[in-house]
Amino acid sequence: MDAGPFTTSSSHAKLARISPFAVVYTSSPQLATSHSVRRIPFVTEDMPLKIERHRTAIKRPSFSLPVKCMLRDGLLDKSKTLFDYGCGHGRDLDLLESMEVKCAGWDPTFRPTAEVKRAEIVNLSYVLNVIEDISERSQALRRAWSLCDGLLTVAAQIEFAAPDKEQAKFGDGVLTSRQTFQKYYTQHELRLYLESELGEDAISAAPGVFYIFKDEKAKQQFIASRYHRRILVPRRRISEVLFEENQDVLEPFMDCLTQYGRIPAAEELEQTEEIIARFGSLNRAFKLIQKVTDASPWEEIAQKRTEDLLVYLALSRFKKRPQLQQLPVTIQHDVKAFLGGYKIACGRADALLFRVGDPDAIDKACQRATTGQLVDNALILHRSSLDCLEPLLRIYEGCARALVGEIDEANVIKLHRFSGKVSYVAYPDFDKLPHPPLRQRIKVSLPTLSIDFFDYSNWQDPPLLFRKDELLQIDHPKAKLFRSLTKQEAKLGLLPAPDARELESVWAMRLQKAELSMRGHRLVKKRHSD
Repeated sequence: MDAGPFTTSSSHAKLARISPFAVVYTSSPQLATSHSVRRIPFVTEDMPLKIERHRTAIKRPSFSLPVKCMLRDGLLDKSKTLFDYGCGHGRDLDLLESMEVKCAGWDPTFRPTAEVKRAEIVNLSYVLNVIEDISERSQALRRAWSLCDGLLTVAAQIEFAAPDKEQAKFGDGVLTSRQTFQKYYTQHELRLYLESELGEDAISAAPGVFYIFKDEKAKQQFIASRYHRRILVPRRRISEVLFEENQDVLEPFMDCLTQYGRIPAAEELEQTEEIIARFGSLNRAFKLIQKVTDASPWEEIAQKRTEDLLVYLALSRFKKRPQLQQLPVTIQHDVKAFLGGYKIACGRADALLFRVGDPDAIDKACQRATTGQLVDNALILHRSSLDCLEPLLRIYEGCARALVGEIDEANVIKLHRFSGKVSYVAYPDFDKLPHPPLRQRIKVSLPTLSIDFFDYSNWQDPPLLFRKDELLQIDHPKAKLFRSLTKQEAKLGLLPAPDARELESVWAMRLQKAELSMRGHRLVKKRHSD
């Protein structure tokens, strides 16, 4: 099979005569902004250039971000086949082969003689951003799309990943000192480019990473799964002989009831015929289950699944909402069972979505929240608490996630109450350190569809996080431990104000002045010999 237009690792190009200045955005958190603006002179003489594309290939110690995303989201496993179109050194392929995933790849420099073939999943990883010819870039994307049977994953460099140094403008990108070309997209720009070229929705997986599905039902199932909360199966309260005698079919039935929040359709439960044969109907079997577990947990599960469905339907409005018959059969059953019909369901979902744009509604929802730390301008919570929020706030955060994708490093989420912004904040070792340092912050602005990145990883004196317990659900395994530290610090008058960004050096001076030191998650009197 022909490799298509993406066939050489370098090409010749010529610098055009253009304006003497350009705007280049570079990351610089020390300036307290996500990007600083530099004006740099262009080369103004016509001269031939050889773009060394192969120099952009990186030898990674682990999976690339797009492959990590597919593994995380359950889209790639041993049952799938993957083709890496522009695989570079092939590290992803080596690691996937060690997991017994059927995969192959082609690269114009490192695997030029490999067969280019179809696969269920095609990965186009950091290829588009190194092709300086706009027409060839488009052809490479379309070629990758033609090779995939189910899913195309595309990754490209985005603006806040640009290095903090001057780079010369070249075409619609920049020319690096290594004679390579880089096109830095904004997240929104990359999405629009993929959708305009392929005519399909591009789903954000992470910053700079998108999924494009061939099958509408598979796409909708994936989107719905993002908002389907994990719920534990209710425990049995009493013993019942009939239940014990039929435990082999009733326990799988309970799992299914928990997953769907309703009586499953025949095709959704493997044991349907056997249960009907023993009890006469699924409803009769469910009554027995309610007897041994109580009815209230199942009512709560049904309510949560109704909310999950509304969140999904609201966020599906971002693009053209699918028709009922385009939805997976399971979701069609959900619509009928929980909301009575698709028109009613969409109406309720739209009402919630439109309220997301109302700062007053968001503010009141933040004030009603039973989890998280409420400060003057935001509700701040640990990502594990997100599922406890009411549907309006879940949709608010879902709008931001639909733009930026999943940010695996972020474990704290800040829902701004008035500005239409959502921040994703990374505090490494949140569980381990009493006051973890801030590493990075990504702020998503819904009104402008912009994303700002703040990197603190090189700060010698980073801000610390306090009052960790207030970000967690009350029944979180670590909440009690964290709460005891907060109380101790408050009692000693050492606790900074909520949402205060106290630097590590300031905290160290506080402890020194009080003659205290940290021992795990508690304060102890400092010994004079220390």
